Amino acid sequence: MQTSYSFSNIKFSELKKIVPLEKGSSQTKFEEWFSLPYHLTDEEIYFLQDHLDFHKDLVPYYSEENLKVKFIAVILNKIRFANKKINDFYDASLTAVVNGVELNGFADYMVAKGTDEPEQPYFFLQEFKPSQVGKKVDDQLFAELVAAIALNETNVIRGCYIIGQNWYFVIMEKDQNNNYFAHISKQFDSLEIEDLLQIYKNLQIVKLHYCQ
Repeated sequence: MQTSYSFSNIKFSELKKIVPLEKGSSQTKFEEWFSLPYHLTDEEIYFLQDHLDFHKDLVPYYSEENLKVKFIAVILNKIRFANKKINDFYDASLTAVVNGVELNGFADYMVAKGTDEPEQPYFFLQEFKPSQVGKKVDDQLFAELVAAIALNETNVIRGCYIIGQNWYFVIMEKDQNNNYFAHISKQFDSLEIEDLLQIYKNLQIVKLHYCQ
């Protein structure tokens, strides 16, 4: 019988038994992504400042669902990842077999090729409230990225995990020896306007350069 793990319950120690996986925080891996040109319009800056002003005192008290719907989804809708060939999906089902082990579950948010259902994933976002202990949102995202690399038959994919107001971007790479490495960005505090502007730019760059 094939071994199976759910994204929502897998631990880093279990994922490391499926693939050789290390993680680190070398920021040089993000230099290209974060420095690619994107010019924020005055309208976008006003939108983000207004969005922040309204929610800043409320975000720390939001439930996971309220944080997702009222704060995060509004930003994602402004990005507008969807076009004729690419769409964004909430609670999207994902299954892949990696080294004989099935990884499966639902991604909080996925940008992928496809209209009715995801066909080829490009970017993942996972969100979790820090008060909900016992599960690690970064491990869940890592497992989704490993599964996506297998599905896409590629060697790199990007994602982001959110804990409360803090956002962390991730680049998952697989080398020629099938070793995996999860590069984790510095923390971006979405309740600080300069960080929120950079979060928005990072997402727009994903849309323009990495969802192809």
